[in-house]
Amino acid sequence: MMKNIKDITISIFAVIGFVAIITAFTNQPEEQKSLEFETVTVIESLIQNGLGRSRMISKTENVDYREATTIRKDDGEKEKSKKSRSEIRTKAFEETKLLNFYNIAGIRFNNIATNDAMIKAKLNEMSAQGWELISIAAGVESADKERDAIFITRFFFKREL
Repeated sequence: MMKNIKDITISIFAVIGFVAIITAFTNQPEEQKSLEFETVTVIESLIQNGLGRSRMISKTENVDYREATTIRKDDGEKEKSKKSRSEIRTKAFEETKLLNFYNIAGIRFNNIATNDAMIKAKLNEMSAQGWELISIAAGVESADKERDAIFITRFFFKREL
């Protein structure tokens, strides 16, 4: 009889301990993470004869997008931004020279390889600083019936604050 009571007591404490452990891990409130985002934009010239300009733009200053935002309401009224384009234009950013795809002789593959190395170096540096690449968007822009164009690539990053 004593052995049964002892076994029952041990079983009850084991169950209580198991429930306590499970409860401790399941009731933890999830910590809210605060993130910051960064964009790197690469513009590569596809203009013949090397006349274009190719650049990598990054580390822009922080701005308040609301200063340039117009809010349209259901009744047709709107709260228009009071700032002009020149007032919202940022002048503080990092601009890295890249080589053009073309020169007088035509397409330059070593220029493309150099640009790739520059972009890779930037991406590796950002990764070492804790930035995580989350998305890439790319496109080509050209005027109607023009042979000249720009190739733009945007790299989007995030990291925890």
